[in-house]
Amino acid sequence: MKKILLILSIAAANYGFSQLPFPSFLQGTWKMEGLQVYERWDQLNDHTLKGVSYKLSENGMEVSEYIEISGNKGKIQYTASVIGQNNGAGIPFRLVQADSLFVFENLKHDFPNRIVYKRISDNLLNVTVSGNNGNMFSYELHRETTGKNVENNTSNPNYDAALAIQSGADEYGMKPYVFVILKTGSNPSVNDKSEISKHFRGHLDNINRLVAEEKMVIAGPMGKNDKNYRGIFILSNVKDLEEARELLQTDPAIKAGLLDVELYDWYGSAALPEYLPYSDKVWKSKP
Repeated sequence: MKKILLILSIAAANYGFSQLPFPSFLQGTWKMEGLQVYERWDQLNDHTLKGVSYKLSENGMEVSEYIEISGNKGKIQYTASVIGQNNGAGIPFRLVQADSLFVFENLKHDFPNRIVYKRISDNLLNVTVSGNNGNMFSYELHRETTGKNVENNTSNPNYDAALAIQSGADEYGMKPYVFVILKTGSNPSVNDKSEISKHFRGHLDNINRLVAEEKMVIAGPMGKNDKNYRGIFILSNVKDLEEARELLQTDPAIKAGLLDVELYDWYGSAALPEYLPYSDKVWKSKP
């Protein structure tokens, strides 16, 4: 009889643990009280949250930690991968309590041994990080955005929250751009060959400037065609077509009417600009 009771007790304990709720309320962007330090969580499906801790400074975005909460076979695990520690390996913490406090523990780790998220309200959290030796610190997080579930049947195991933030990606990994078609100018104000050459030199210099300012991600000529198309631009980080049109007036060849432009809204991968650092490593001669 005692053996049966013991088995039932263990089964009940395991059942209770398996019913711990998943902390979906974390999804969104949270800001640390008084600092430019953030924690962002994206829920990929009903059992996976991927997050990143970062700060914003004059140098841009600096990631300090990648974090993930995942559920599998009734167990919920918090994994923290701190930049520059443990050779990039993640440290697992198991969810052991979930009510007003979500408590994750790893008693074998040196520090921390416990990470606690206290849900004060829908928009306010208190986070406490502590160790078995009595060391601890805590901070408050205020919700900035709520975030959305990614409504897909499968999650993306390669999702990089830091890259998504840095690139301005929406939940589908996309962002708006302006697609520009360059055409032979119909009413140029310049006819002298040396002046035309000077304007097109300025055209190339302006491309480089806009790339450096993160306003242009694609520029290139088109092959011979019967539509007088000369090339394309893809502009980024512009509010609308009107702002794009004003920006293009900084191009001497366009301003002088040597090139006409057609502008279109375009929706593409937010990761498109990521190729740019490599483009500066493959050329031998400048045009």
